[in-house]
This record gives sequence, structure tokens and C-alpha cells, in this order.
Amino acid sequence: MALVMSRLRALEEPPSRLAIWSRRIGVFSLAVAALAILIERADLLEIVPVLVTFGAALVLAGLAILVAFASFVSLWINGGPGFFQAMTAVVIGAGLLGYPGYLVYKGYNLPAIKDITTDPIDPPRFEVVARLRPPNSSLYPGLATAELQKEAWPDIEPLLVTVSAKAAYDGAMAVITKRKWRVVDSRPPLPNREWHIEAIARTPIMGFRDDVAVRIRTVREGARVDVRSASRYGYSDFGTNATRVLALIDDIDDAATPEKPERPQVKPGAKIAAKPGQGGKR
Repeated sequence: MALVMSRLRALEEPPSRLAIWSRRIGVFSLAVAALAILIERADLLEIVPVLVTFGAALVLAGLAILVAFASFVSLWINGGPGFFQAMTAVVIGAGLLGYPGYLVYKGYNLPAIKDITTDPIDPPRFEVVARLRPPNSSLYPGLATAELQKEAWPDIEPLLVTVSAKAAYDGAMAVITKRKWRVVDSRPPLPNREWHIEAIARTPIMGFRDDVAVRIRTVREGARVDVRSASRYGYSDFGTNATRVLALIDDIDDAATPEKPERPQVKPGAKIAAKPGQGGKR
């Protein structure tokens, strides 16, 4: 009977106040992070208020985890309900801090650059999107950035395809359209001039805007495709633009290069029939 009464008292006892507050702070941090993402994707405010709001969400997430661990200690010493509420706070906080933590870890060994191109000597120009970028951010940073890029991503190089510049342009437009980037400039070229595309890409979660320029020139073997991708703000992109350039070059190569017909398989010992009019030697 005494055991039943103790269990009933445990069920009726309210959860730990620390556990309750940890969950409240965790849920609030999640709401603040969602608000920051909504503001950025809807273009309601400039980037600084968005970053401040998201930073506040991360601070709240860390606070929720600290309060949750304090409640774990209290529950271990005093007993009582509240473990579920505290664990909810830990899951929410870890979820919010996980992705920024991953970016920091990923970018720890990467150079602090945010402008990547396949042609550092003569990079594709930002013309239309230059009006949307912060002042003095459309010019390529220079050879120091090029050297850091070459050391970190030596495989970022121009794409040479054995098709016409028009075919390479159509392939690039197909890839950009498939990725749902916003094209802001795709004017037809003048005779003997380069093909040029400018588009705005967005990062997967926060939706930050990165600007992309694609330049296509006619060469003797076919066409040369150069790509440039640059973030608008900050000092480091954690490898985002390099990853985008490499993927874009690969996709354009696949879209612009026609598939080679498969050669017929000939079984060993089989005779190949001569074409009409091509008799063998007598």
C-alpha cells in the first residue's frame, strides 16, 4: 500500500521547474531561428538583423542545453519527474547548434575566402548583380585569393567542351533552370562576343544569396566555360562556393556534351559483314 501511495505522489508531483524552463527556452529558440529564416527568405529585412536574430536563437539554444543539464543534476539528486522536458530541450538545442557547428568544423581547414572562379586572371564579371551586391564587392579580390583557392581546390579549372558555344550556353541554362536559380542576365551575344549568364543562388537552409556568373567563349576545339560564384557578405563561405562551382561545371559538362554512341560488341571469332560496295580482297 505504501509503495502504491509513493508512486501516486510521484505521478502527482509537478515536473522540475528547471526542466520546464529548459524546454520553454528550447522551443523559443526554435521559433526565433524559424523567424530569422522566414525574414531572410521573404526579403523583409537586411542581412544584419537576420544574422542578429539567428545568433540570438543559437544563444538561446545553448542556454536551453545548460538549463537542461542543470535539471538533470537536480533530478539525479532529488528525484521527481521532468526528464522528458529536459531531454526535449537538449534535442532542440543540439539540432539548432549542430549545423552551424558542422560549418565551423568544415571550414576550420579551409581558407577564409568567399569568391571562387575557374579563371582568376580574367574572372567572369558581375554586371547586373553588381547593383544588388554591397559596394566594392563585385571586383575579384586578386591573386592572393587565387593562390588560396588553388591550394585548397586545385581541381577547379575551366571546362573545355567539344561542342559549339551555343550548345554549351543551352546546357548551362538548362542546368541553372533545373536548380531554380533566379537568372538576372542572359542576353544574346553580339557576333564574335562571349556568352554571358548571371544568376542568384541561395544556400539550402538560411537562403542567403550567392551570385553566379557563367562565361562561354568559342575556342578552336569547341567552347570554354568559366564560372564564378561569390557570397555577398562575410569573410568565409565554408567551402560553399567551391562546392557550387565544381558541381556546376560537372553538370554543364554532362548537359552540353552529347552522349557518345555505344560501339557494337563483337564476339571473339565472329566475322564482320562487309558494307555494300566494299568487297574484300580476292
